[in-house]
Amino acid sequence: MLITYHGHSEFYLECANGFCLLTDPYDDHVGYPMGTYRADAVTVTHGHGDHSYIQKASGVPAIIDSAGEWHPAPEVRITAIPSVHDDADGAKRGKNLIMKMEMEGLTLAHMGDQGAPLTSEQIAALGKIDVLMIPVGGYFTIDAAQAYDMVRALKPRITIPMHYKTEVNGGWPISDEKEFLRLMGAPDAASMPLLRVTKGDLSEQPALALLKWQA
Repeated sequence: MLITYHGHSEFYLECANGFCLLTDPYDDHVGYPMGTYRADAVTVTHGHGDHSYIQKASGVPAIIDSAGEWHPAPEVRITAIPSVHDDADGAKRGKNLIMKMEMEGLTLAHMGDQGAPLTSEQIAALGKIDVLMIPVGGYFTIDAAQAYDMVRALKPRITIPMHYKTEVNGGWPISDEKEFLRLMGAPDAASMPLLRVTKGDLSEQPALALLKWQA
């Protein structure tokens, strides 16, 4: 599987059999380059424009934007787990979905705009995670310390930070990734252009994958 980071919370996952998935596509107000991508499925963790611009996906993809279990292709299972976008049970910013994605023998989780610590029920529903995509910038989501606590609770094999301040969104009231990297014990982590991972090489992968955003 190839995992490419477009910035914000948008990732493009390409499986060896040709299945492609786009996560939380952002609209043009976010500031990162806009592109169009062939996708068999698109996951939308919540309806805000910076996470739900499904027009970026070409073809006729399955749109996964509500709680439940989805099977957009053979041997692909996506479970959308209800959560919240803030620390007031959704009263401030609404609800969120955690996307658990099982494909190619790997289990990945995209946390969307997770805004509160996980409940024991959510931790149980997620189970063993190989690759975790988690927001770390705070303000709109959990912050670096909360994200680190979540990593410790879920114990993923690989963690990919997302939704943090970069040169593109410098005016946003969020933090950069540096505090999260420090907490993870990798303050000098070098950014990678993409992550290539298979079930067979998980043990050889870094615990933290800092992906450089690219269109």
